[in-house]
Amino acid sequence: MLFRASAKTVAAMALDGSLFLHLTDQFAHAHGHRPSASEARSWERSIPVLAAALNEAGLGEVEVMLEYALPLNSKRADAVLAGVHPATGEPSYVVVELKQWSQAFPVEDDPTLCRVDAYAHPVLNPVEQVRRYCQYLVNFNGAVAEHADRISGVAYLHNATEFGVTGLREIERDGHGLLFTAERRGAFLDHLRARLSDRHPGARAADELCAGATVPSKQLMSVAAAEVRERKEFVLLDEQQVAYRMVLNAVEKAKHADRKEVVVVTGGPGTGKSVIALQLLGELYRRGVPALHATGSQSFTKTMRKVAGARKREVQDLFKYFNSFMTAEKNSLAALVCDEAHRIRETSANRYTRAAQRTGRAQIDELIDVAHVPVFFLDEHQVVRPGEMGTVAEIKEAAAKRDIPCHVVPLDSQFRCGGSDAYLRWVVRLLGLEPGGPVVWEPDGRMRLLVADSPQEMEEFLEARRAQGYGARMSAGYCWRWSPEPRPGDPLPADVVIGDWARPWNLRGDRSVSGAPPAALWATDPAGFGQVGCVYTAQGFEYDWSGVVIGPDLLWRGDRWITDRTASKDPVFRKATSDADVDRLIRNTYKVLLTRGMVGTVVYSTDAETREKLRELAGGVAREAVSA
Repeated sequence: MLFRASAKTVAAMALDGSLFLHLTDQFAHAHGHRPSASEARSWERSIPVLAAALNEAGLGEVEVMLEYALPLNSKRADAVLAGVHPATGEPSYVVVELKQWSQAFPVEDDPTLCRVDAYAHPVLNPVEQVRRYCQYLVNFNGAVAEHADRISGVAYLHNATEFGVTGLREIERDGHGLLFTAERRGAFLDHLRARLSDRHPGARAADELCAGATVPSKQLMSVAAAEVRERKEFVLLDEQQVAYRMVLNAVEKAKHADRKEVVVVTGGPGTGKSVIALQLLGELYRRGVPALHATGSQSFTKTMRKVAGARKREVQDLFKYFNSFMTAEKNSLAALVCDEAHRIRETSANRYTRAAQRTGRAQIDELIDVAHVPVFFLDEHQVVRPGEMGTVAEIKEAAAKRDIPCHVVPLDSQFRCGGSDAYLRWVVRLLGLEPGGPVVWEPDGRMRLLVADSPQEMEEFLEARRAQGYGARMSAGYCWRWSPEPRPGDPLPADVVIGDWARPWNLRGDRSVSGAPPAALWATDPAGFGQVGCVYTAQGFEYDWSGVVIGPDLLWRGDRWITDRTASKDPVFRKATSDADVDRLIRNTYKVLLTRGMVGTVVYSTDAETREKLRELAGGVAREAVSA
């Protein structure tokens, strides 16, 4: 939080202006930059109104926590009021969301969203916003985890009339989300008095909330156990079950012996790493073991939230990012399940990181420190960006520095690419990621491999498969410029141009544009077929048929592959990135793209000599198959 004091003190500091100077200084210290003009203006206009209401209600000793940061999350509640409940004598908390809006209207088809003149796009209804903040605190703060009744939420629209916002109240259904306006200020004061005593200071209750353990609540873990573990499609086989049992055993040992242990599960694409991770998470929750899931991929995390939390929204909050643990207490979790761990970065800090959190600590150290048993699922051949540090050797080294035992469990059998081990071996030898050189593909009845003469031919073939009920996507190496995202209603820019064939990249943002799905849903939404995916949106996903465009950054010349860094438009490759690293990362990129298909892969190269080599290696029958 940026500031904490009694309501009486907040009102006095707001009156003399010192409060806003203090908030600005604290914000700059925490974030590394000054607050925006709109944020500073909202403090100056809204906080005095809240402080005045509290003091007028006789609640000057209630503790006010401004810009309260939600645990393991970048979101902040405008204010959390802490005090004693006048009837029960127990700690009582009111989460307050302050809005300067004079009017707002619910979106017709979805009243959890609303339209406000100041914003181009719909925003979350503040009733829903504050309700979610309350639920999140119950789910992740030990002080209220077993006492959901201690917390309530209000949205106070202090410039609004009842007529201007009456439609927002449609979704009021419990004490976690109530709406008050300037016209109902008296009712707002009554509500505050009903939740907070005027006879007891709130400092101790605030202390208790601040000291609450940051772990998933038992109730949330119970919901997650039902939502994740009971899904019938998660069936573990052979070494998958071995890895699963080893992790569970490590958690049990750590609990009884109070000793940490690191587990690394390695495997290529489709070996079931993510399936094990989800099954593991569900079983840990069934046992009441505090655990979280984390990845380094926005697309992957959002999809996991969608899959595992489709029916229970609160389950989605259990899926975090690797950089969520910069300030987490050591060993605050029993287990941390790190999926796609090859995406671990050198540090969690980026340009948006608060100055106070720029500690220089390695991200891998943060992940090991936060849990008694950190579990890493990774594939070293899927490292596709400079600065990604998720290798077995680096995890072992980080564990050894702390004298923590580290166990590695390899997964061999794979369930992507039609379960074809032969195809996976063919890909890694094709790209020179394993010794022996490229070999001719010998069909094994599990996976189909085809080479197209043109991108049109590839797309037509995939369209025909879609007409038969299969899913399909096209992806490409990062060899074409990526235009800024268009405005709603405008066509997507056709950046991937090959001769007279042109298609747009997948979207980069979090919203749908012109019928195309947001980036995180490109691989799973059927509307994603019309755009070309890049490695960052394809990684971690699978679809029936995969069309892959090998761009001019990877060429076959003579008897070997040549990587051309000048042909890559990937902004992650900087001058300081060595040629050897660029070569490895480009090959890994195509390894990821070539192993997304479950039924078959159609590959096309923009280079004639490379296409000829691919035809030769595909057995010479691919062209006829594509045209069929």
